[in-house]
Amino acid sequence: MNYSSFIFLLLIFQHVCANKIIVNNGLEEEVKRSEFPNGFLFGTASSAYQIEGAYNEDGKSLSNWDVFSHINGSIINGANGDIANDHYHRYLEDIDIMASLGVNAYRFSISWSRILPRGKSGQVNSAGIKFYHNIIDNLLLKGITPFVTIHHSDYPQEFEDRFGAWLSPLMQEEFVHFAEVCFKSFGNRVKYWATINEPKLFAELSYTNGLYPPLHCSPPFGNCSSGNSDIEPILIVHNSILAHAKAVKIYRDHFQVEQGGMIGMVESAYMYKPMTNSEADKKAATRALANHLTWVLDPLVHGDYPIELQHYLGKNLPRFSSEEKLLITNSTDFIGLNHYSTLLVKDCLHSNCTCIHDNNPTCTHGENRAISGFLLTTGQNKNGVFIGEEMGIPGLYVFPPGMEELVDYVKKRYNNIPIYVTENGYGSEEYQDGGYDMDQDMKRIKYHKTYLASLARSIRNGADVRGYFVWSLLDNFEWRFGYTVKFGLYYVDPISMDRSPKKSAHWFGDFLTNTTLNNIQAKSSI
Repeated sequence: MNYSSFIFLLLIFQHVCANKIIVNNGLEEEVKRSEFPNGFLFGTASSAYQIEGAYNEDGKSLSNWDVFSHINGSIINGANGDIANDHYHRYLEDIDIMASLGVNAYRFSISWSRILPRGKSGQVNSAGIKFYHNIIDNLLLKGITPFVTIHHSDYPQEFEDRFGAWLSPLMQEEFVHFAEVCFKSFGNRVKYWATINEPKLFAELSYTNGLYPPLHCSPPFGNCSSGNSDIEPILIVHNSILAHAKAVKIYRDHFQVEQGGMIGMVESAYMYKPMTNSEADKKAATRALANHLTWVLDPLVHGDYPIELQHYLGKNLPRFSSEEKLLITNSTDFIGLNHYSTLLVKDCLHSNCTCIHDNNPTCTHGENRAISGFLLTTGQNKNGVFIGEEMGIPGLYVFPPGMEELVDYVKKRYNNIPIYVTENGYGSEEYQDGGYDMDQDMKRIKYHKTYLASLARSIRNGADVRGYFVWSLLDNFEWRFGYTVKFGLYYVDPISMDRSPKKSAHWFGDFLTNTTLNNIQAKSSI
């Protein structure tokens, strides 16, 4: 090689390095919006209980979370969603904020108890319908596409009191009625529907570990006043799958052709990697995906539960009838992935697993049981090294390659069905009043850059990914963590409710307009 060739190659190398950022001890690409397909949805995400407030206004009934959050000791600092972000009264301001960012989509959910305060046994609440009409109409006026989740964790408390909510098949019919009201009321303007948000994670948090309402669990997972951690979560997911499929059938039979929309399911989606290269841990990582993700998605595409579940849950796992299999097979137009993190997995089939929660926040104490898949998940390898930096919610770790690995797995398993990343965000633990932590927000920017770069690689590798939603637009109520964990691009003053953009909001707006932040030049589109 002559000297001039050497200098030329050196200059190319320097240019490449200058347009990359360093994370996780490796090189990760910067990312530009132009790397994503035309028509790609870039938005922010929320859910009704977490932002709306107005918990007892305009005919709304009490939801399960309204009741739970008022139980002493349920939420950190005694917080609740009574006011939340006051989005019910400030939705126009929030839509203006979204428009100023440059997003072209907004994912939000419908409050079941605001639309149908008593479910099928009562009337549709016209004030609730009007509220969501106003949101949808004003989004469209700003050129923002509504992406609507029908059910996101909250439902009328009456269902719990009357028949046990999702433990009962009656909930399937209540949900179908709710979904049909939504299709009739909003479907002429809503082209993207997600039926249920994270049914498997809901089952785990509410019926395995007893952390969320209705606080059901049994030893060794916890000491709740009622529940069976080995059985009830299975029933919750089963009823959710059938409720989804029945609602999809109604949509396809009566609304989809005329309204021209898509309908799918959203599930929590960690990526799982074996702790070691042993065959046992590799199989455990596969079981982890079955136990959390494909438990829900396999029936919606392939018509039955994963073979791993059928094997180790045995007779405890309900079987779908032949009619139900026809109903659920291919009952989703897209898959929604709520992806934040990746975990390591250790096998517990061939050795007894012990777990100490202080050292492992994903510990359930039920790792040696079938309902947990006979596996242990953790953020640390056998040498105590973390897979990535821990976020503000224990058990969430920053590991950008997990996004690409997850999307690739879903692409291959489900014949490259359209995918939307319906949630992705960086949660920081912040207790201070009067502002936000700038250092944590810079980590938020780095998180979104690297996860978007990972997602862009999966698209270049052929995955049919069509959208990405930041969780979340605003710092909001984060369930049992109350207001101590912040995901938002905007800080919300707890007294005045004023919204203030963080540096991450400026970064996301710059990304969406293909401009740069802090004069850091993103790499060229490929």
